Amino acid sequence: MAVLIIDGGAGALLYEAEHRHGIYDALQVGWKVLTRGGSALNAVSKAITNMEDNPSFNCGTGSVLTIDGKVEMDASVMTEDGKYGAVGAIRQIKNPILVARKVMEQTDHLLLVGDGSIKFARLMGFKKYEKITKRSKDRLAKLKKEGKSDYFPKLKKYMKLGTVGAIALDNKKRIAVATSTGGINGRLSGRVGDSAILGAGTYADENGGATATGHGELIMKLFLSKLVVDLMKKYSAQKAVDIALKQVRSQKGLCGIIALDKKGNVGIGYTPKSMSWGYIKDGKVNIF
Repeated sequence: MAVLIIDGGAGALLYEAEHRHGIYDALQVGWKVLTRGGSALNAVSKAITNMEDNPSFNCGTGSVLTIDGKVEMDASVMTEDGKYGAVGAIRQIKNPILVARKVMEQTDHLLLVGDGSIKFARLMGFKKYEKITKRSKDRLAKLKKEGKSDYFPKLKKYMKLGTVGAIALDNKKRIAVATSTGGINGRLSGRVGDSAILGAGTYADENGGATATGHGELIMKLFLSKLVVDLMKKYSAQKAVDIALKQVRSQKGLCGIIALDKKGNVGIGYTPKSMSWGYIKDGKVNIF
């Protein structure tokens, strides 16, 4: 039994219709891989690449900007056998998730950041790509004008959208998780969030997989994705998410998480106002 679940980020979603269409498209791309007997890893890679190419999401082309107007992205991928790869604060790349996968498959490292990650990407054949959308520029301008943030009050900034993630269970019972983000709007340059940190934004083992979105600093402190997957030793994916989010709420955190256990049960939960997500199970598409 194959299952695919993805999220388009948690927060105050401004473009819900676009997100729903984007979620649907990414699900179809990933699901095609699974129905043709492809691996969970290929399915999540395809789904996240599709979202990185969609300017509606805060990743890849649609990434929000640092306070000095730069695009810096984080991404990671992990499989149930413990393989992991990530990039942090990477620039001038179209699809960070594919570079993260290369880190996993072609190096002895787990994480490459900044200039080093860019040099590695070029070595792997990824061409220079640098696009800043008008929407991202407008978000940064609005942030600077309003000067307030639910995430970074010390910096007096504000964010609208979050990380994207995907989890797949293939017909061979393999699980893979992928996470990609353009970060939080108006953050300091060089900041690396949870999406590049093993166990924080992304985690998978023989019990299942999880990927998180939202306030990266809190997600890192809680190792939120690993917490959820560890709970799946005893509980279903949904129960594991519910328990983990109690810790988030106790700290008044703004986070969301999707999860998938080895039995194919999906889990979803979030504390911000909204979150876009969807899944395909038994051939049926569900989008929220």
